Amino acid sequence: MTQRNPPTARRLTQDPHRVRGGREANLEAAIGKEVRAHRKQQKLTVAALSELTGLSIGMLSKIENGNTSPSLTTLQTLAHALSVPITAFLRGFEETRGVMLTRAGEGVETRRDGTRAGHQYNLLGHIGSNASGVTVEPYLITLTEASDVFPTFQHDGIETIYMLEGEVSYRHGSEVFHLRPGDTLFFDADAPHGPEELIKLPARYLSIIAYPQAR
Repeated sequence: MTQRNPPTARRLTQDPHRVRGGREANLEAAIGKEVRAHRKQQKLTVAALSELTGLSIGMLSKIENGNTSPSLTTLQTLAHALSVPITAFLRGFEETRGVMLTRAGEGVETRRDGTRAGHQYNLLGHIGSNASGVTVEPYLITLTEASDVFPTFQHDGIETIYMLEGEVSYRHGSEVFHLRPGDTLFFDADAPHGPEELIKLPARYLSIIAYPQAR
């Protein structure tokens, strides 16, 4: 049985507590706010941006103040001058983001490919197509005396397991990990994986699978 040392602390590439500013309900205002923010971030004056783009100072002022609706060509010119994608100018526009609440005990019991007898899967939520380009499936998995043991799951994506109750030996490829409550296993799901030995039952753990959306 292989046990790895806990990972050393690493600097996060994203601030988990960071929030974006309030979203604009008006498209022109949202675009203008983003254009101004990117211009100032690069320490450019309106006059300097005018020279880079060939757009007049007056037109740039109208765009930044949300007083005009810039054409796609104009946005492309600005994006090129500021070295950002056109979509960077649309981030402040008000849009609907998916959210789903699943109350305690209300997860939908389902079957995944490869599910065996006694493995209870409760899907805790699902958001379809979204701006992130990633699909995430959160499951609550319960193993009991009736559960088969098999290390045969293999699928696309990244999976995270968080142990809630009981103890199991969990295989990933050629390695086996003894999981107790509070333990987390994070792995490439393309390798064969699954519970190999049920040590203390009942066992419950969260399984969160993330993979790219189909295009």
